[in-house]
Amino acid sequence: MILFSVPHSLYCAKTRILLRAKGLDWHEQPPSADRDLFAKASPFGNLPAILDGDFALSDSEAIAEYLNEAYPTPPMLPDAPAARARMRERGRFHDTRLEPAVRALFPLVAAPNPNAAAQAATAITQRLAQLAILLSHPLPFGLGDCGYAPTFLWIDLLTKDMGLSLDWPPAVRDYRAGLDSLPCVAAELSAYHPHATAWMAEKQTLRSADAQPARK
Repeated sequence: MILFSVPHSLYCAKTRILLRAKGLDWHEQPPSADRDLFAKASPFGNLPAILDGDFALSDSEAIAEYLNEAYPTPPMLPDAPAARARMRERGRFHDTRLEPAVRALFPLVAAPNPNAAAQAATAITQRLAQLAILLSHPLPFGLGDCGYAPTFLWIDLLTKDMGLSLDWPPAVRDYRAGLDSLPCVAAELSAYHPHATAWMAEKQTLRSADAQPARK
């Protein structure tokens, strides 16, 4: 299996957590390594993308559903229909609610804007409170959980850089601790953290360069 990815992508980290949880082997390469092969896997240029033999697929959610069905052990969705729906709801909340709120901070690393950062922090705090409500429905680790650990890491890095303070509900803190204790998550965070911090350092350098007075 080939996984097309870039080092700092949150959604590529999400897919690798699932691959690790499934115990699958994969070869990872950037799109630039073979553009024709990448175009086969992802005609629209989306990342992550996979080639599993002759089968090509992009989009992290589509990949997650495929991997869970093509490689059913261990299962990453509960048996009961209601619990399966809850797990999918949790995953959709990450991709469509929490992650977009966090993503609003990314451009502010290189181009600080205190008002925009404060607004984003308010939105993230709101989403964390909503996540705590979702977590009131206990579920085993599954497809809907794979994106949260990388996103929580980015929240730490971004809010520290901007001096922002967030309210983490106890349920979310406990959930995060549980995720971080899983071998598939711990292994991915160990490998991913240096790439995330390198991205931050690159953007901070741009910020510092822009802050330098122009020479005459």
